[in-house]
Formats: sequence, structure tokens, C-alpha cells
Amino acid sequence: MEFIDTHTHNSDSAYQGCEDEVIERALQAGVTKLLQPDVDSSERDRMFTLAARHPGVLHPMLGLYPGSAGPDWKDEMDAMLAYRDRGIVAVGEIGLDYHYGKENAVWQKEAFRTQLELASEWDLPVNIHLREATEDFFAIMADCRHLHLRGNLHAFSGSAEFFERMYSMGDWYVGIGGVLTFKKASIAEDVKRIPLERIVLETDSPYLAPVPHRGERNESSFIPVIARYLAERKGCTVEEVAQVTTRNAKSLFSI
Repeated sequence: MEFIDTHTHNSDSAYQGCEDEVIERALQAGVTKLLQPDVDSSERDRMFTLAARHPGVLHPMLGLYPGSAGPDWKDEMDAMLAYRDRGIVAVGEIGLDYHYGKENAVWQKEAFRTQLELASEWDLPVNIHLREATEDFFAIMADCRHLHLRGNLHAFSGSAEFFERMYSMGDWYVGIGGVLTFKKASIAEDVKRIPLERIVLETDSPYLAPVPHRGERNESSFIPVIARYLAERKGCTVEEVAQVTTRNAKSLFSI
């Protein structure tokens, strides 16, 4: 079986000194491609350096994370553009996050909208981070319908109704990860009503490790654990989950 982890931060400091070992464990588990979301200029060089060391396995994205959007967001965007031709597969992770407050909401929204425009101009999918900003998010997406965007909502833990609202706006997928395995996670029920043809797998490593690894440092080799849980919820085989989600990821990200 072949799997793809569509969202994993292998250049995070949590892996310092053991990045190659973690990637090798992923490959041994059948996870053949690991997509690397960008955060900001503070770790971008590490991400691209690591991706260059693992060609064909690590695939970088380019984007400004909403939590990094401050008054200097335009400078961050200018710095980002120098990496445009370095094999990026998506604009991400971008979006809105009001979990810690709305002090930088104006900058987040401006940066998000600008990056959606870039994704359209570059004909790339977007990898979206969204937390506690649903209505502002949909307002921006409605304004940007003319851009004919495509992409996925990463670390999706929303409702089936949320997915349907998003899917009505275009070619959208959801990234399902370790939260699916949590005891009280509502996504365990809602995922039953989301078509497998609209799901990609992810870990969001080093965060959100699935049961029975919850509380540990997450890594891409745990993708098969998530796939087994998803197969149980969907009433299908792990082989089918692997086949369909891998096909979805390859199609969406052109890898």
C-alpha cells in the first residue's frame, strides 16, 4: 500500500538531528511522499534544504502561516517570492486563526486574500489552516470565487455540513489526521458523510499524534494508523483508503 502525508513539518525543531531517521521510518511504513507546509521566513531555509536532500519524497509548499501575519506581512511576502521556482506544490499553509485573539485579524485577512490571488496566478492549490474564524473565512472565499481556487482544509475537524458548504465553492478536499482517533472527536462521526474521494491523509507532525501514540511526538510513519481508523469509520478496507486518498493527493498537488 502507498500513502501520502499531505501535511507534515519535518524541518520543525522537534526533529532536530533525526530528520533523516523519521523520513526513513515513513518510507518503511509505505508513506512515499511527505508534503511540507511553509510557515514563515524563520524556518523556510531549513525546510527547503531538507526537501532538497530528499528529492521526490519531500515536497515543499510556500506560504505565510496566519499566526505569523503581523504588521510586516508584506515584507514576509516579498521574502517568500524568492522561493517561487523551487518545486513548490501548493500555497500553504495559509488561512485564518483567531484562537489566541483577533489582534492581528486585519493582517491575517489581508495576507490570506493576497495569497489566494497568488495561488490563482500560479495555478497552484492552497493548503488552508482555519481555526475559530469560520465566517470571516467564508466571506473571503465567497469574494474570491472568481479565482477558481482548489485545495484542502488541513487538520479538518469540522462538520459534514461545513465540508458541503466548502465543496459548493469549488474543488475542495479535507485533510484527515490524528484527531480522527481521539475519543470525543466529532469528526469520527462526520467523516462518515464525507466522500472518501474528497479526503486526503495527513499527520500535521510533530503535532496531533493519533491514538495509541497520543501525547508523543507525531511523525509520518503513523499515517497507516490514521488510515485504519478511517477505514473503520467508512466501512471499507485500508487498501481502499490507501488507494483513494493517495490518488486524491496526487491529483490535487500534481505529484
